[in-house]
Amino acid sequence: MKYIIAPSILSADFGNLKRDIDMINQSNADWFHIDVMDGVFVPNISFGFPVMAAVKKHAQKELDVHLMIVEPDKYIHEFAQAGADRITVHYEACTHLHRTIQLIKSSGCKAGVALNPHTPVSLLQDVIADLDLVLIMSVNPGFGGQKFIHNTYKKLQDLKDLIYGVNEELVIQVDGGVGLQNIADLSRAGATAFVSGNAIFATESPAETIAQMGKVLTMGTSI
Repeated sequence: MKYIIAPSILSADFGNLKRDIDMINQSNADWFHIDVMDGVFVPNISFGFPVMAAVKKHAQKELDVHLMIVEPDKYIHEFAQAGADRITVHYEACTHLHRTIQLIKSSGCKAGVALNPHTPVSLLQDVIADLDLVLIMSVNPGFGGQKFIHNTYKKLQDLKDLIYGVNEELVIQVDGGVGLQNIADLSRAGATAFVSGNAIFATESPAETIAQMGKVLTMGTSI
């Protein structure tokens, strides 16, 4: 099983952004996770195209872009142009989800859909075969450092059941409150990609924390 660790740039030190990008480049992490927030879909504002371009300039790993914005179709092409390798939109923000997924793919990116904690996995049944990734939010999106919602484990299991025999190559990603204390349990529930922010960047040695996460996933038990 190939597990993916994706540190969230939202928790990086923006006064030393290149330093943190270089740390991720040199670490055992697999992707850069980039949260884009518009202050409308979620009650917070983060970075847009200029910061994306700055990260892309120095990043040596794939850019995993999570759009927490209204009307994402308007900006998909621009995020693809700015260097996104995969773009994830929210089910709750898309009136015509199938059209949005096709737009992401036609822009040259892999397509993902995120579900807020209250949104059931079953609503993806009609598009699951078209997706490359599903992101299960284990906190309400908008701010880092929130408490993990334990119903996430059931949703991961439900998603694993949904893709069985249909799209078993789908990446099952989880974001929110992910750290060394629960990453093994999340993998056992079905997650294959792990977004982590404060649990990495707030530690004394973020690169070592990433390495420990990889070790936990390999061992299948917490350390």
